[in-house]
Amino acid sequence: MIIIKNGTVVTMDDDRTVHFGGHVVIDGDRIAAVGSGDYAGNATTAEVIDAAGMIVLPGLVDLHYHTAVGKGLCDHLPLWEALDEFWYPSIRALDAQTAYWAAAVSYLESVKSGVTTVNDMYRRLPDLARAATDVGIRAVLSNDVALDEHHLDTLADSKDAYDACHGAADGRIRVWVGIEWLPLASPALLAEARALADELSTGIHVHLNESLTEVEDSRRRFGRRPTEVAYDAGLLGPDCVAAHCVWLTDAEIGMLRETGTHVSHNPSSNAKLGNGIARLPELLAAGINVGLGHDAAESSNTCDLFEVMKFASLIHRAARLDASLQQAPDVVAMATRNGAAALGLDAGELAAGKKADVILVDTRNVMFTPLADRNAAQLYSHLVFAANGSAVDTTIVDGRVLMRGRELLTIDEAEVLAAANEALARVAGQIGWAG
Repeated sequence: MIIIKNGTVVTMDDDRTVHFGGHVVIDGDRIAAVGSGDYAGNATTAEVIDAAGMIVLPGLVDLHYHTAVGKGLCDHLPLWEALDEFWYPSIRALDAQTAYWAAAVSYLESVKSGVTTVNDMYRRLPDLARAATDVGIRAVLSNDVALDEHHLDTLADSKDAYDACHGAADGRIRVWVGIEWLPLASPALLAEARALADELSTGIHVHLNESLTEVEDSRRRFGRRPTEVAYDAGLLGPDCVAAHCVWLTDAEIGMLRETGTHVSHNPSSNAKLGNGIARLPELLAAGINVGLGHDAAESSNTCDLFEVMKFASLIHRAARLDASLQQAPDVVAMATRNGAAALGLDAGELAAGKKADVILVDTRNVMFTPLADRNAAQLYSHLVFAANGSAVDTTIVDGRVLMRGRELLTIDEAEVLAAANEALARVAGQIGWAG
């Protein structure tokens, strides 16, 4: 048992309850109690974490994620060119060692930034699962499935990965069916992906309407826009996470609403690649569940979901000339409970019975100063507009402390960083990347 005491407990429940000087009790992999003041139950054998000066928050859920090895190499390129020049060659050149260390460094950065769950589409899923197990993070993994001529993954690879990895690490690893995007797919492949997901009773992770070039390619090849193709193929549904969804028509928003499809909003990646700004206010007004993702370190240069939260508010206020949009509590909900709901996780909220995915954010720094006493609105504001991942002191997944005092307890951080640099050099050499 773990008792977290003296913290400012931001529950993210329906009422946005905040307990000042509160407690969270963890028993095994579940939260046993949440409330104000000291815990009144039996605590004689418990590990006690004093959270004085800290916010206790549900772990963040990164809803659209790619393990990455080449951060900072393609900053000058738009999406399609970046994919063709580095991303696709690099992931085609993956070996087991490179995939493992690329995943390990990505997950390590996420844990240090308060992310407890990633929805990761990449390749060599058994190696990713090993990395996730070693780091201790919760991971939903999917292959990068495309038509055979693109030499990425197939649906057979997805089935093999499901058989090998689904349910590993005491259930922290799950395998979904991933589809790269329409330019490398077909309506038939989407229908086959839906059939496989139904056969396995698992989810689907897909890119949709990310860029105008993608939309134009889909209209040229199929006579329909990407979300229309996915809808007609039966791909969409309450077990599907559609990433990006930048260039949507009203009709396509209606298709997402009708099918109960979840959307991952990735504003920092979309901005950096020059892909545009998603119609987030319209998606939310339609009642669509929207979470947040960083996408990939190649396209956002960081796995820090606090930075994504900030973009998720500011970019829409600027574009719409409306400071009322995306208020801080709603953005924190997108990064926690919305993402958990999209992945079907019993997490994202601090409440008895929920999974014990919990982070402690230290307020004793300039990011949270000045801080008025017992001011919940200011706490939310600082979390979204002032903080970054370096304020995270402790990360707990499934009731296990992965980081305490910013020290990783599960894996050798120095070894991971060195090995990730070696992995980049190896991949760059294999594909002849000169920068």
